[in-house]
Amino acid sequence: MSGLFITIEGPDGAGKSSIVKRLSKKIQETTATPLVVTREPGGGEIAEKIRALLLDPIHTEMDDRTEALLYAAARRQHIIDKIIPALKRGDIVLCDRFVDSSIAYQGQARGIGIEEVKAINEFAIEGQKPDVTIYLDIEAEVGLNRIKDKNSNRTQDRLELEEVAFHEKVRQGYLTLIEEEPNRFVCVDASQTEDEVFQDVWNVLEKRV
Repeated sequence: MSGLFITIEGPDGAGKSSIVKRLSKKIQETTATPLVVTREPGGGEIAEKIRALLLDPIHTEMDDRTEALLYAAARRQHIIDKIIPALKRGDIVLCDRFVDSSIAYQGQARGIGIEEVKAINEFAIEGQKPDVTIYLDIEAEVGLNRIKDKNSNRTQDRLELEEVAFHEKVRQGYLTLIEEEPNRFVCVDASQTEDEVFQDVWNVLEKRV
């Protein structure tokens, strides 16, 4: 495949969605290569329906392994519907979250096991990995406070409502992944201002796009 696959990762409150929005505009201004912007869970009709099920706060009884399997199922449909076709066309794919999120959230924070969640997702993606992953790093409590400040009028989703200890485990899961794959990950300090974070991210991606 000749396209470029970029993923943006980070704990809740790291500012991923804002950075993806700004990156989308900047990439389109910089290159004539078509850009596909997408997200996980979601990114297609079926995957978005699974997303709604996964993040609905009403589903407090959802089993941890059921959760992990649903994320993998949504991811499988997503790569078939959107990611692989775009990469085959030679497009740039910019995705808000991918497999690393499942490893951090379900593998580490839920305690299912990093290797177990990797195995589930390897079955789903058949080796399709990002070319580069930008990890926006922020302490759990800082990220959660950001969410509360920005979304005071919005119901938080099922994962955002987890305790700080859960989100601390999520961050640790990401840091473990970075140690394992330092050539794919680029770590950016997300506690900076949004402009500073964006500039750091763009400094990494500019030469690639």
